[in-house]
Amino acid sequence: MVGASADIMTITFDILHAAMNLPDFDRHAAQERMAPRPRARLHQYKDVPAKQAGVLALFYPEADDSLHLVLTRRQDTLRGHAGQISFPGGKRDPQDQTFTFTALRETHEELGIEPHPIQVLGELASFYVPPSNFDVHPTVGYLPHKPDFRPNPAEVAQVITFPAAMLLEPERKSAEDQLFHGMKIRIPYYTIHGHKVWGATAAMLGELEGRISAAR
Repeated sequence: MVGASADIMTITFDILHAAMNLPDFDRHAAQERMAPRPRARLHQYKDVPAKQAGVLALFYPEADDSLHLVLTRRQDTLRGHAGQISFPGGKRDPQDQTFTFTALRETHEELGIEPHPIQVLGELASFYVPPSNFDVHPTVGYLPHKPDFRPNPAEVAQVITFPAAMLLEPERKSAEDQLFHGMKIRIPYYTIHGHKVWGATAAMLGELEGRISAAR
């Protein structure tokens, strides 16, 4: 059933391009549907400037021209967000001219994908992550062929690719409650190939889902 619905809802480059050029699209509202709530700045960070990061939502076509997205499972040995599912990307370096530059540089470091063939289609809304005090800035990119993945084993435990059409399948979305610093938090998530994708990544996927749904 899931495979059949994904075939019916094929997402192509033309749809993606239209999705990234929608007039008057409420990107923050689209993200909030899949964002943890309540979401507030933690007390220990209230007077500390947020750190900055750039990530890449990379689309590429499979043989049938349907677009797929790339996620990674972070190594369990990493200091921040270990073992979580995320877009490739990382902290902005002082010499990085833009957040898009950061996203492309980090994607190359993590997955071995060269930046120059990637067509930048735009940016999604930035998303603040309270536990790590990061503002995350997502760039949307398109690679005209399937990537030659060469993951860095120090950072990437697994490369996860999936049809973008999965985002439109209602059965992919659910939510659960978790306790964080004594507060009950509602955590929406997508289920992608058996992985729970939540937090900032789910919020950004929520914006992509909203854009693609509106563009179709």
